[in-house]
Amino acid sequence: MEDLPVEVVGNILSRLGAARDVVIASATCRKWREAYRKHLHTLSFNSTDWTVYRDLTPSRLEILITRTIFQTTGLQGLSILMDDVDVFSASAVIAWLMYTRETLRRLIYNVRTTPNVNILEICGRQKLESLLLAHNSITGVEPNFQRFPCLKSLSLSCVSISALDLSLLLTACPKIETLELVDPEIAMSDAQVTVELTSPTLKSIYVEGISLDKFILEADSIECLHLKDCALEIFELIGKGTLKHFKIDDVSVLHLDIGEIVENLEIVDISNFTIIWPKFYQMISRSSKLQRLRLWDMVFDEEDEIVDLETIAVCFPQLSHLSLSYDLRDGVLHYGLQGSSHLVNVTVLEIGWIVINDLFSHWVEGLLERCPNLKKLVIHGIISEAKSHDECQILARFTSSIVQLMRKYLHVEVQFEYQ
Repeated sequence: MEDLPVEVVGNILSRLGAARDVVIASATCRKWREAYRKHLHTLSFNSTDWTVYRDLTPSRLEILITRTIFQTTGLQGLSILMDDVDVFSASAVIAWLMYTRETLRRLIYNVRTTPNVNILEICGRQKLESLLLAHNSITGVEPNFQRFPCLKSLSLSCVSISALDLSLLLTACPKIETLELVDPEIAMSDAQVTVELTSPTLKSIYVEGISLDKFILEADSIECLHLKDCALEIFELIGKGTLKHFKIDDVSVLHLDIGEIVENLEIVDISNFTIIWPKFYQMISRSSKLQRLRLWDMVFDEEDEIVDLETIAVCFPQLSHLSLSYDLRDGVLHYGLQGSSHLVNVTVLEIGWIVINDLFSHWVEGLLERCPNLKKLVIHGIISEAKSHDECQILARFTSSIVQLMRKYLHVEVQFEYQ
């Protein structure tokens, strides 16, 4: 250890992350103290890391954090997550940010202060590349001004911001590639809640827990779009066909439009969603490069609708991973299995039920026949705690039929996941 360069020791301390661990380790010897002061580049204060954080008064904790930060030079990553701590004074927090802002590349900030600290004003026009803000408010974003010239990743969690300021903030980040919006509080002066975001560089967006009348995203370079737990009347993506990964989880939307050019889509993952299959199929039917398709816990808008394998096999020749789970109904099942085209590239098949019935084993058999090169079959199921005699009998018959069926497919690995 004595032969280690002080710069390497600084990297070791930075990997520890948690401030308490860094301070303890730096007390090892003079070289480690020097590494802490001159070569530490990452420091984290998290109220869940050490129970003492929650026992100290805010003023004592402010002094502790101030001393720890002010002994360093050249911090590039700073994380301050104080969920369980009372309100800090704004002056202390401003001092931490002013001391580190010239070298800071990554900032994770979840601190309640009185009054509110304007992070944009303090950390703007610097070298910040990644910013995560939580439980904060953003107001008065300056228009037509590149406040964050180096920022590539922005995450806002439980942040209060107006639709206009959100749009201006994205414009103020000319190199933004990743955007996360989690449970934002969108302040609107109008009766209709509309958000319009534009970014030519944005590649990935994750939106969770948002309720809007209209959400319009114009992003020419977008590759990944993920919506979760959202209630929207209209969602519209305007782009140039760069979307590769499209995921929706528990979203209510009346009108969904991801653009006419979808040739580059590789992954489509839809779960807990009411779907109008003909419209949805029309939206993704030209995605000939699709490799993974997941339609899970689907509810069809019409009772006689079902996903037909012939359509999937013909339109998505490169598909290698197929996941399907929805209620099976007699008569409709036969229609879904019609056709003769094979899913020749599908090597992984996942199927599931919410309420099992005797049709499920027939569905499994039909799917296996259409996947000649299958290597792995995963069966997901929900089993209620209070099972009736009929449910037990259905499950027993299904188990017996699967055991018998898989004797014909000894090369296929079978996995069961019940909950």
